[in-house]
Parts: sequence; C-alpha cells; structure tokens
Amino acid sequence: MVLAAAPVLAPLGDRSLSAGATLPSAAEARRIISIIPATTEMLFAMHAGDRLVAVGTYDHFPPEVERLPRVGALLDPDVERIITLRPDLVVLYGTQSDLRSQLDRAGIPYYQYVHRGLPDVAETIRSLGARVGLAREADTLAAGLERQVADVRTRVANRPRPRTLLVFGREPGSLRDIESSGGVGFLHDMLEAAGGSDVFADIKQQSVETSTEMVLARAPEVIIELRYAQGRSRTVDLAAWDALPSVPAVRNHHVYALQGDEFVIPGPRVGVATERLSRTIHPDAW
Repeated sequence: MVLAAAPVLAPLGDRSLSAGATLPSAAEARRIISIIPATTEMLFAMHAGDRLVAVGTYDHFPPEVERLPRVGALLDPDVERIITLRPDLVVLYGTQSDLRSQLDRAGIPYYQYVHRGLPDVAETIRSLGARVGLAREADTLAAGLERQVADVRTRVANRPRPRTLLVFGREPGSLRDIESSGGVGFLHDMLEAAGGSDVFADIKQQSVETSTEMVLARAPEVIIELRYAQGRSRTVDLAAWDALPSVPAVRNHHVYALQGDEFVIPGPRVGVATERLSRTIHPDAW
C-alpha cells in the first residue's frame, strides 16, 4: 500500500512513556528523535526543530530535516543508533512494541503515535507540544489548522457533494491494482471536508483494492488521483481512465491528478491538502 510505504500511520499521539523511564520535565525534552514524518513536521512547525537529533527514513519536510541523521522507520528502527544518540524523548508508532520494550530497558522515555482521523491531527499537535514544553505554540498551530479546515467546510457547505473516487495508487498506464480511499482515515475525512462524497464511504477501511467493475458500479462523478513523488514532478497518465467512458467522471472530463506529500502525511499541512481537494472538486467556491 502506497500510504504505508511513506508512512501514513498517523494522527493522534498519546502521552505514554516507557514504564521504566524517569519522566523529565517538559522543558527537559531537548534531544528528540522523531521517526514519523507527521510528528517531525509538527515539531518543526511549533519551533522545536532545533531539538531534533535524528529523524525517520521517510522524513523530507521541511527541507531542514535533510541534514539530520536517519534512524529507520516503522519496520526497521535502528535501535542501537537511537540509543547511542542519547535522546530524552523518542516519538514512535504505537504499534512498535519491540522498540518500546528496548527503550524501556534503556530508560528512554517515548511518546506513542496512533493512527486515527483528520480531527485527531490537531489533538496530536497539542499533546505533543505539551509534552515538549511548547503548549502555547502548539495550540496556536492547532487552532490555525482547525480554522483552515473549518473555512473549507464553510465554503462548500451548501453545494452538491459529487460522488468522488480518491485514488492513491495504481499500475502505471493501466487500471490494474487500483488502491482507493475507504470510509475511514484522514484521507476520507479530508475528502468529505472538501465537499466530496466518498464513493467507498460504506467500506470501513482506509484502503480499498478497487477493480474496474467496482468503479463502474459506483459511478463516481469525480476521480482524483494523488501522487507523492519526491524531487522532480512526475507526470500522471490519466488517459488510462478513458477505458471507462461510461463513468460520469470520465465522460464529463472530471478526472484530476494532485501531487504533493501533504496528502500522505497527516501533519500541519493537512489544511492545505484539504483546500487543494476542495479547489479541485468545487473550483467555483474559490
């Protein structure tokens, strides 16, 4: 799944610390390792970037992260290097039980990050900010994000909600191996906030393996493909959809491509991503 590769496991961190660790005061968390792109962005956005001593494999924003050491990610954390860097806080995925156990043994506190939906992004920002002693900065950041999403909702509140297929992966040049957003998760939430009606809202999973038969049956009025290519722009071949001329989105030329890693990282830029979706679905609202 594309989203997992560039980690999509995101919003909502709890305040858990390793059971065997001594809890430093919030202000003492000054050597932080974050292996999650979303929380790394959050820390930089709340002006704690100078406290990061290492980041994860998939962290690429803001550009300042490129100068920091890499210590693995969800499936391959470099525990030895993490411990060697002497962090006083490690931000990790809640599912990384083995890493948590090793940090317990080393007496290193950690902050767990659990995957939920769009509303939880602001909550994560606030709880992480409180943990590192930047509650005021975090609240300002979270409030701004909430206002941005609320503004999008307001702009599209009284408009028709076209049936929308949100695609984040398929075989290049064909309609095979299509992966689409299902009815839970931050991508689904962003699509709904942007004024679209998710065609797979009834399938309560983040990713739906989608066949052309399913696309024909759901008859989306809008199709949006997301791309997360790093570096130079990558052209998205939308002509493959011409193979389904009876689908309303194809028939009416409402097939679009949006590129940017803000669509895969549920951090401070989800407001920007939600607005981009809305501008695509409801350009006349902007």
